[in-house]
Amino acid sequence: MEPKFRLDRAAFKATAAKEADDHVTEWKNKTYIERLEAAWFLINQIYGTTSKTKLDRTVFSIRKRNG
Repeated sequence: MEPKFRLDRAAFKATAAKEADDHVTEWKNKTYIERLEAAWFLINQIYGTTSKTKLDRTVFSIRKRNG
């Protein structure tokens, strides 16, 4: 399966530090779906998972609360 996000080396350009620091405007121009997809992609990159990775039940469990 082809990865959804690929590095486009032609998309980068030299800019001033102040202009490059304005990442908020960039993300506000995207839809909430695009922002969620990007967040999901970054989370999977950090933890080394995919959408097909199963939950490790030895790490995560349910505890019954008393009270």
